[in-house]
Amino acid sequence: MNKQQPILELVNITKTFNTQLIFQNINLQVQPHTILSIVGPSGVGKTTLLRTILGLEDVDQGQFLLNGQQFDPHNHRQNDIGVVFQDYRLFPNLTVLENITLAPIQVQGLNQEQVLQKAKKLLDSLGLYQKGNLYPYQLSGGQKQRVAIARALILQPKILCYDEPTSALDATSKGQVAELLEQFKASGKTQLVVTHDLEFAKEVSDKIFKLEQQS
Repeated sequence: MNKQQPILELVNITKTFNTQLIFQNINLQVQPHTILSIVGPSGVGKTTLLRTILGLEDVDQGQFLLNGQQFDPHNHRQNDIGVVFQDYRLFPNLTVLENITLAPIQVQGLNQEQVLQKAKKLLDSLGLYQKGNLYPYQLSGGQKQRVAIARALILQPKILCYDEPTSALDATSKGQVAELLEQFKASGKTQLVVTHDLEFAKEVSDKIFKLEQQS
């Protein structure tokens, strides 16, 4: 039986800041329709590694492959890799619905009414249907996170990434996040999680990649 081709592959990725080595020769594979978690202590470079995948940081050497084809993270399309940042990065002056629909309407040029209906369906599936006209300051941390997830999902990314998705959440909210990730996986979504929470990673992940401190 042939091994399935990874949807995302990192080959010999090395990153330094000035003369400080952050990580060296990282090799990582993400299989389709699975959840892979990158774990490790604070300061080891987990978020930096994620930022290289997103094209927000340069690397010193190495290759990134998407579906077996080399790609430049700086130039990937919005629907290749989506991300939910740790601080959510919602626009405070926009409503929940406006935050979700901004990119598909303004950047992708999609039909406004169709995008709006899709956004409402996403909010309904995430338990936020009544929150569409509220502003971020009116939401709890868990609600803001789900809005950020909806904003990423509406672009239909091939891979959905999360940076420390449980860092500011209580036990109940952590459980809700775990359920969401399992729900997305069941629907065929590939997910990449950066977390220091090893117990959460063990609960949700098909595979765990441990990033070690560089000597």
